Amino acid sequence: MLPPLATSSIGSLPHTQLELALQQALLLDVPAAPQLPQRDPAEYMVPQALEGLPGLRFDAEGTSSVDVAEWKRGAATLDARLERALEHDEGMAQFLPSAAAWQALRPFVWEVEHRKLPLAKVQIAGPLTLRWSLRTSLGEPLASSPERGGIEAQIFRLVLARSLAMARRLREVGARPIVFLDEPGLYAFDKRDPQHLVSLQELRIVVLALRREGALTGVHCCGNTEWAALLGLGWDIVSLDARLSLQALLATGAAFDRFHAAGGTLALGIVPTDFSATDDLVALLAAARAQLPPEALQRALLTPACGLALRSVPDAERIFAELREAQRLLRA
Repeated sequence: MLPPLATSSIGSLPHTQLELALQQALLLDVPAAPQLPQRDPAEYMVPQALEGLPGLRFDAEGTSSVDVAEWKRGAATLDARLERALEHDEGMAQFLPSAAAWQALRPFVWEVEHRKLPLAKVQIAGPLTLRWSLRTSLGEPLASSPERGGIEAQIFRLVLARSLAMARRLREVGARPIVFLDEPGLYAFDKRDPQHLVSLQELRIVVLALRREGALTGVHCCGNTEWAALLGLGWDIVSLDARLSLQALLATGAAFDRFHAAGGTLALGIVPTDFSATDDLVALLAAARAQLPPEALQRALLTPACGLALRSVPDAERIFAELREAQRLLRA
């Protein structure tokens, strides 16, 4: 499915120069389309994923809200577009992120096509994180709005359509798409909450739809969550911060065994992006070797622990140098 111990990234980079960001992304074995929120706050994960949602607002830090009255005025129009795309397969391409929301996406696709790359990764904020982070324009949690149900349903359908549009575009240029849902909000998942359980099953729907589109599916969670529930949703790849979460994920026992037996791959965030971490690279690699079955380790993707948008360009270069060193040591 993937080259053994291939390198990739979570997606976001700190660059403000588009060409340099693309160069960095394309140095990896499995390049990921770079998101550049320091270049434009429209590329923070929430506003980028929700582009086109009526009433969406965001500030210079990417903090996002929805004007409920404006959403109500525009909801029917967006629903009609989503229905045509998802139920009748008409106009799916219109849900590809625009150049205003993701400036590197189209140049990245061009590079994938002309380099004849076999694999390419894109990513989008997942529906759970989007719902739990979005607030109304009054500053209240979305859950407090009488229109919560309609807005949440539209968020899910928008993420689904956008994911499928990106997968289809990469297939059109000859690459096998790898589509990740970025779900840092899963740290708040509570299996005792019926609504959370329903939302989790929506992730399974995204997985099934993307697989029908010929994509490999992945999820990234940089904190701890109910790993057993997440592993059971049919992902091809599960991405985690190895220092923080590998032991907890493996403690799921039978759930991990089933994921591994079905061909599942771990994307090991083996290089810390939190510079307060005291673990050195050699210690992290030794821990991964000790904890993972050899086959699971050889099958793994190697990535930084999280996105790099809030780091500096020199920091990112150092992290990617350590990533290449981790690959060399694990392949030795």
